[in-house]
Amino acid sequence: MTLFLILLISCNSNNSKGFSSVTITEVFSDSLSIRAIAPITKDKIWFAANNGRIGFIDNKSPKITSIKYEDTLLSFRAISATKDAVFVLSIGNPAVLYKIGFNGNEATNIEEVYVENGAHVFYDAIKFWDDQEGIAMGDPTDECLSIITTNDGGNTWKKLSCENLPKTVVGEAAFAASNSNISIYKNNVWIVTGGKKARVFHSFDRGNTWKVYETPIIQGASMTGIYSVDFYDDQTGIIFGGNWDHKEFNEGNKAITNDGGKTWRLLSNGRGPGYRSSVKFIPGTNGNDIVAVGSPGISYSNDGGNSWLELSTEGFYAIEFVNDTLAFASGKNKISKLIFK
Repeated sequence: MTLFLILLISCNSNNSKGFSSVTITEVFSDSLSIRAIAPITKDKIWFAANNGRIGFIDNKSPKITSIKYEDTLLSFRAISATKDAVFVLSIGNPAVLYKIGFNGNEATNIEEVYVENGAHVFYDAIKFWDDQEGIAMGDPTDECLSIITTNDGGNTWKKLSCENLPKTVVGEAAFAASNSNISIYKNNVWIVTGGKKARVFHSFDRGNTWKVYETPIIQGASMTGIYSVDFYDDQTGIIFGGNWDHKEFNEGNKAITNDGGKTWRLLSNGRGPGYRSSVKFIPGTNGNDIVAVGSPGISYSNDGGNSWLELSTEGFYAIEFVNDTLAFASGKNKISKLIFK
């Protein structure tokens, strides 16, 4: 009886979905590079793109607007939604963060809530813990990452001082590839870098104090490093990336942690997918099921990243799950709905 109970508990704790295929249905098409998406429900999704374009898709019906800062059409690669607003953050100089009021069906107003000018300004990702507190990150402008936070629902933002952040090295930055350089869980936040160094920056208290940890991810060249991070809970996390210049190279491009990011173990080194720009744990699978997407295709693991199945060669930049079988993915000129089976 004891052995039977142990086996039963073990089976229940696995919770793997055991997918073998994915159905891909395009829900939006335009001549845009779409690297930032924020699903609201199974039918509603916000996106941010280049050419100043911000969009909301409701049952395949897109509502799109263009945002200019002074006379410039900005390029957006970061987006995050709260209950009543959506936030989009531009790359490059100037960095402009907009708060878009939202009544559930459409935008009600658009306002600038943060602007930063500087030769090295380049923001990469944004996330919210809840409807009041959020965080965005970008490349270093001094000797540390650019990190801004809000605690009033995104109305005002403050840039953290380098005195309170770990120092970066010359050539260490981040990739604005999928709005997934940041992962949050409860009060924790993890931020990842690439280039000269591929490291994980961690705060357990919503950005008040920080530590930085080394990783075994490929690093040293400008297009190598960590492109995406996701945490299932406060201990189990995955980082994914590789070498953008050699996308098929699958050594040193994926790793997992079971101690909150302090140490990392390479996954299926030399096996499985190469470069991927966005990785997510599938909800409700106890960290066993993982999907990674990139321009080379869609990869899936049901054993914590030890083995991988290539579900599709259709390329995407970013993926966000709505539930344990449904996700949205964005890419060049498109947003698609993904149903895993």
